[in-house]
Amino acid sequence: MKVSILVLMFSLHLSIGHSQFKDILNKAKASVSSMSKNDGDISGGLKEALNNGIEAAVGQLSAEKGYFSSPYKILVPNDAQKVIDKVKKIPGFGDVETKLIHQMNQAAEIAAKKATPIFLQAIKQMNFQDAAKILTGSENAATLYLESTSRDALYNEFMPVIQSSLDEVNARSYWKTVVDAYNSLPFVKKMNPALDDHVNNKALDGLFGLIAVKEKGIRTDVAQRTSPLLLKVFGNT
Repeated sequence: MKVSILVLMFSLHLSIGHSQFKDILNKAKASVSSMSKNDGDISGGLKEALNNGIEAAVGQLSAEKGYFSSPYKILVPNDAQKVIDKVKKIPGFGDVETKLIHQMNQAAEIAAKKATPIFLQAIKQMNFQDAAKILTGSENAATLYLESTSRDALYNEFMPVIQSSLDEVNARSYWKTVVDAYNSLPFVKKMNPALDDHVNNKALDGLFGLIAVKEKGIRTDVAQRTSPLLLKVFGNT
């Protein structure tokens, strides 16, 4: 029963409408306040819900063309675009932007395969106080919690993975060739925009964004309630 109340509250974050959200939220708050809270039930339930979103997001984005064919497709950063606009006029560099976009998205897809244990380590730290705030928080409180508590650590741990992935698809060596060609042009300001930070942040933006989408799906689409607990809490219609 406690877990059921927990997941009901958690489902409100991305609910179907403001008036319905307020009505159900008030009822759920009353139910929670009328019963003793079990730390393990509440925090454990939220961790399970986040695990489901993480697994779905990582699985989708780490697939072949997972980023490239998604709304989270990684495009070239602004500084790199300035370089590309110049060098694409040089013979042999006409398809720089197309090739670079493919390489950056491939790198993010490779890196995403290694994201799950980093995410799971982050949510292991959730305590009862965190969970209680999330239960009665805003519609995106769970995603905001995950991002605020894990993004910096994810960025730091992801960076060598991103760099290795970029090297695996020859993106950094190719980009160095492009930048060298640009810097050899007359009357241009020498530039050396790095790809690592850009790809890292965009890869994380995509993961957090899709986790939120998956969470919403569980709450609003019966077909995505794939366990007896989810069907019990959210109904089967």
